[in-house]
Amino acid sequence: EAQAARAPDAIAIVHGDETISYGELNARANRLARRLMLQGIGPDVVVGLALERGVPMMVALLAVLKAGGAYLPLDPDYPAERLAHMLGDSGARLLLTQATLQERFAPVLEGSGAEAWLLDAAVGEGSGDAANLDIAIDPENLVYVIYTSGSTGLPKGVMVRHGAVANFLATMAERPGIAREDRVLGLTSLSFDIAVLELWLPLTHGAQIVLADRATAHDPAALKAVVVRHGVTMIQATPSSWRMLLDHDGAGTWLGEGCRVLSGGEALAPDLARRLTALGGEVWNLYGPTETTVWSARHRLDAADPSPMIGAPIGNTTLYVLDGDLNLAPVGVAGELFIGGEGLARGYWNRAALSAERFIPDPFGSAGQRLYRTGDLARWRGDGVLEHVGRADHQVKIRGHRIELGEIEARLRAEPGVRDSVVVAQELGGSRQLVGYVSGDDALDGAGLRAALGAVLPDYMVPSRVMVLPQLPLTPNGKIDRKALPQPDARPADAQRVAPRNPTEAALATIWAELLQHDEVGVTDNFFELGGDSLVAVQLVGRIKRDLARDLPLKRLFQLTTIETMASALAADPLVNTRSDDIAAMFDALNEVEFAHE
Repeated sequence: EAQAARAPDAIAIVHGDETISYGELNARANRLARRLMLQGIGPDVVVGLALERGVPMMVALLAVLKAGGAYLPLDPDYPAERLAHMLGDSGARLLLTQATLQERFAPVLEGSGAEAWLLDAAVGEGSGDAANLDIAIDPENLVYVIYTSGSTGLPKGVMVRHGAVANFLATMAERPGIAREDRVLGLTSLSFDIAVLELWLPLTHGAQIVLADRATAHDPAALKAVVVRHGVTMIQATPSSWRMLLDHDGAGTWLGEGCRVLSGGEALAPDLARRLTALGGEVWNLYGPTETTVWSARHRLDAADPSPMIGAPIGNTTLYVLDGDLNLAPVGVAGELFIGGEGLARGYWNRAALSAERFIPDPFGSAGQRLYRTGDLARWRGDGVLEHVGRADHQVKIRGHRIELGEIEARLRAEPGVRDSVVVAQELGGSRQLVGYVSGDDALDGAGLRAALGAVLPDYMVPSRVMVLPQLPLTPNGKIDRKALPQPDARPADAQRVAPRNPTEAALATIWAELLQHDEVGVTDNFFELGGDSLVAVQLVGRIKRDLARDLPLKRLFQLTTIETMASALAADPLVNTRSDDIAAMFDALNEVEFAHE
């Protein structure tokens, strides 16, 4: 509101060819906020948001907060069952969405008791008073509720406070810093909390958001064009996404001079850290769980020392490395990382017992202060920099998403015929991927189990491969021995590679081999078992479009998992290239698939 008063004509958001000024954005949000208040939206009242990336999404976000409410992001790509749980569990009675998503969310709304508002309908945001509202907000009131993976088989909602977000924005404005002249790339889905930096930090400092739509966000060439066209000065992305971008253009010549590079959401590999620092601009490694509000620590890398450390805490944040008795671990000794300070969330929605387990009393602070137990192992270096060591539990990060392996295991055990299950993260085909192992009936089929998981879990939580074993290996004390699980082979040892038999198969084999970094690829090999994931799938669709002049819908790729079936489908539909000049066409299926940034 202060920025809108200072410079109402300044551009707040650029989205494709559309722009909106601070004054107009503020006025539209005020009108919608008044409509929301008439529906009883106020402090700690949750409002569901299911909107495509664009100006209406930003209007809705601001309006919910202006009315005093808290937003619940609902990604249209998630399975309906998961969305229904999130909407029902949150108690949201209102869902802001669009006509294009109405059919998708019909089964989600069923039985939830929530009403859907279509923001692109005639009534839309309303046409009433556009003046600022005067709503009292307490630092303890909720800004948003974001659901993360849960070990019980159902996601859990993290309740994030206004005070925590305000503290986060204030300290990030100092380092890495932001100015009115900055243009920040809005790359991340609203369902991933790191979007808070990309959306709120620019708007609170008079800077500009360059909002990338879903198609552009996953097409390296299109994304590069957006960055160049708008002179983007700050880009935040996960290491998986940075690797995808640099693999497309390793020189990084499309990054403007002085463009700040922010990486977080998963561990930054040393080789990628070196590639990023070689670009010449500022490079920041960021760390923090959802429960402590986006980022809790930061570390600036440089060419002389590109080591990707956790670094030091952001403002009003404490980092403790503790042993099993909650005593401070000496410098150089690994222990579990606990986080305290202003960034802590209120807890988990309707999960008091779990909140008490993860948010413990601060033994080093005053009465009422808490620490969040991260489950990460870390150690302090002699120079006061914090180094990440690993995990203390069975939680992993895949393409920036924190995943409770227990949730996937619970889903597997719920399938008919499965007696027991375990899921691990392994390095396959040059990337970190999930592999599931089950025991049970002889009729169990790994591919069938994988398909069943795809119906109830986001794509990033579906294992690349599910192996059926006679029984799971056990340790002497009867627990599953994860270290004794067999390493999955991309191609069984007794299977022979089937060579390409026609030009289309040969061309596809070349593309697959390059993207998956394999010397040879057979036409019956499975894309996902060779190490393919959603990020690589996007690149594959782009290469097919470029090299074969075919528009293969992305959702078809998840059905055509071999070169043999893919080539047959392309041959059977000679008209699939009719929209070859439309970059967005190859992403028509994105409403059904979850990707790395989300």
